[in-house]
Amino acid sequence: MLRIHFNADDLAKVRMAARPDALWESILSFHRLRDRRGALTFGEWRSEARTRLKGETRLLAQLVPPRGYFPDFLTPAEGRHGLDAGLEALRATPPVRLHTELALAVAHRSPLRVLPARLLALAEGRSEAVARLVAALRAYYRAAVEPYWPHIQARVEADRAVRGRALLDGGAGELLASLPPVLRWRAPVLEADYPVDRELRLEGRGLLLQPSFFCRGTPVVLRDASLPPVLVYPVSHGAEASFGEAAGPSLGRLVGHTRSAVLQAIRNGCTTSELARRAGVSLASASQHAAVLREAGLVVTLRHGNAVLHTLTPLGAALLRGGACAEPEHYARNGPVTS
Repeated sequence: MLRIHFNADDLAKVRMAARPDALWESILSFHRLRDRRGALTFGEWRSEARTRLKGETRLLAQLVPPRGYFPDFLTPAEGRHGLDAGLEALRATPPVRLHTELALAVAHRSPLRVLPARLLALAEGRSEAVARLVAALRAYYRAAVEPYWPHIQARVEADRAVRGRALLDGGAGELLASLPPVLRWRAPVLEADYPVDRELRLEGRGLLLQPSFFCRGTPVVLRDASLPPVLVYPVSHGAEASFGEAAGPSLGRLVGHTRSAVLQAIRNGCTTSELARRAGVSLASASQHAAVLREAGLVVTLRHGNAVLHTLTPLGAALLRGGACAEPEHYARNGPVTS
């Protein structure tokens, strides 16, 4: 069981990550790559990613087991500012921390608790070993994560819209209560099923909520309680579109003033009833228009309580701007990770 303890100051400092974290998505996707479950969501992605990957996974496999602890230094806080920022922070990790966390990772995997020779150079902080790790992570991201970034970003943005609405409706408590069912808010404690017992006391530092496309099952926290607290949790994967699905022929149906008004109305997120009111159409018509936009890859729809919330995908936002989608930005623990 994971228990995260809040006080009044912590509730005032709960915040949502502004975007997906490239390093968290990379590390967690590496778990999904070796997991046969979740075929509906990840099956096509696994097949495509494996064809692009070369030797990047060999070094990562030494650091990231299929289950259990992996070093916190692989997902520095700077990663939420971009891939390059995250990798530079990783490159600057002090050798003493590299050695401590690698030794801990080995202790979880081997009864001998002896660092293998292939990791000694990294544990000693040798620049060439750290550079190899940075290069491997960058190459893995390019092959397995970056091609799907618009889809990842759309799912995270949809989740943020749901959480933001909860925060506006009822404050931090409502926000925490709105998190996926794997998390349970029993004030002043946030609980989740977890492979080991963990008590995380925030002690006035607040908590960063990081929705993740590739997180599956249980949430993830950093193992080192002295690091800035972050809770990585899984976003909802709707059944209306498979991973990486491109806009289909429905895009050609996006003509006329009404549908343009519907797309404008969804710009900042809205429920179906709000969409009908903003666009001046009936509830049934609003639902039908939203379905067409969703099929075209312009809108993501998530259920929030008894309502559904519609938000734009990057493609939908680009259409409103009158231009093409921008190139994916290089956006840029652990308790045990389970699948």
